[in-house]
Amino acid sequence: MAGSPLLDDLRAALGDAAVLTDPDLLRMHSRDEADLCAAGTPLVVTRPRSTEEVVAVVRAAARHGVPVVPQGARTGLAGAANAVDGAVVLSTVAMDAIREIDPVGRIAVVQPGVVNAQLAGAVAKQGLYYPPDPGSWESSTIGGNVSTNAGGMCCVKYGVTTEYVLGLEVVLASGEVLRTGRRTAKGVAGYDLTRLFVGSEGTLGVITEITVSLRPAPEESLTMVAVFDSTAAAGAAVADIAAKGLTPSLLELLDRTHLVAIEAYRPMGLRTDAQALLLAAADTGARAGEDLARLAEVCTAAGAGEVYAATDAVEAAALLQARRLAHPAMEKFAADAFPAGNGGLVIDDVAVPRGSLAALLDGVARIAAECDVPIGVVGHAGDGNMHPNIVVDRADPASVERGRRAFDEIMRLGLELGGTCTGEHGVGLLKRDWLAREIGPVGVRVHQAIKAALDPTGLFNPGKVL
Repeated sequence: MAGSPLLDDLRAALGDAAVLTDPDLLRMHSRDEADLCAAGTPLVVTRPRSTEEVVAVVRAAARHGVPVVPQGARTGLAGAANAVDGAVVLSTVAMDAIREIDPVGRIAVVQPGVVNAQLAGAVAKQGLYYPPDPGSWESSTIGGNVSTNAGGMCCVKYGVTTEYVLGLEVVLASGEVLRTGRRTAKGVAGYDLTRLFVGSEGTLGVITEITVSLRPAPEESLTMVAVFDSTAAAGAAVADIAAKGLTPSLLELLDRTHLVAIEAYRPMGLRTDAQALLLAAADTGARAGEDLARLAEVCTAAGAGEVYAATDAVEAAALLQARRLAHPAMEKFAADAFPAGNGGLVIDDVAVPRGSLAALLDGVARIAAECDVPIGVVGHAGDGNMHPNIVVDRADPASVERGRRAFDEIMRLGLELGGTCTGEHGVGLLKRDWLAREIGPVGVRVHQAIKAALDPTGLFNPGKVL
């Protein structure tokens, strides 16, 4: 490997320190956090620090006919960042500069390796707010968030990542650098190429710079929890909240499996006897108390046995932290469920119209019983985006097969209810077949035509999305 012409080209362009071939590092960069998705071993991991160095990596890989797999922090949950054998992994983690924060224009310009929480903290110092906050916000990067069009807990009011991306700098398969979008508050010139690349999961180009819009920082929010004796009742409450025109800044659901898992992972006094818990917040300033009271009324009318408002910001932050712990807590729950830590999680990501949320939750419970697998449900109830977590024994092929069958049945149910196969995690490897079913043959052909136009040799992230 030391004498590989490709490696020689990469070292000449980036320097030895940014061209990694250690076997342990190659294994570490072989996959993201999606369980049970195939992953190969890359030839090399590169860590360019500038757009010019990304161009050099892309051109070197193209000359030698080697695919390029872009990666961020590898926190994704659909296998979109999984390597293929012999690929060049192009990691953007070293491109971590916040280039500009403009409080007048309410924009920030960042490199893709900037961590979400880092950007949020930097703009907060200037009284501004970057709303997208995926559960992995303390480690996931803006480039990865853009590539997967990540969501988060504030989506019910503020929307997903694409609502905040004004412009991009992208390295194409040809090695050319494309700039899309604008810095202005308005602009409709030409096709919306920015949104084409948002959510493309590294299949169309490598994002090297992002211009995002910012908002004035919201006032401190008020938070409450509502306890239900069924997930379907909690889902019905969500539908009623939407029907009455209420707009919480956060509306999250945790089922009993998650409450038990979180309490075991980090005890904080959660009601583990509840079948479901709704976590809601309002950030409407002087009106927040009134809005929270209206949310409480709706939850009580829908059957909540208890409604509890946080008494201060510390208690509210603790409730929010409980929700953020859902994923690591379920990972531990799964590991402990089977001998030798062989428990795995197949994490689903289905979104349905709000009015169909109760039907989805009832259906997931039925599917869990029929397939004989434990399934915990957590998610962004306010926008109908649920994450059923299917627990399987990796060492037992029959358990894995039952888990995969449950996953497919949940996907089928989501589409039947008028939903989509992914609300925020992306397609990656996990949902390629379901994307094809959702968009149909004409949609598949259009996707393929766009891919062929921008990446005719299939250089970028082969096997993902379609």
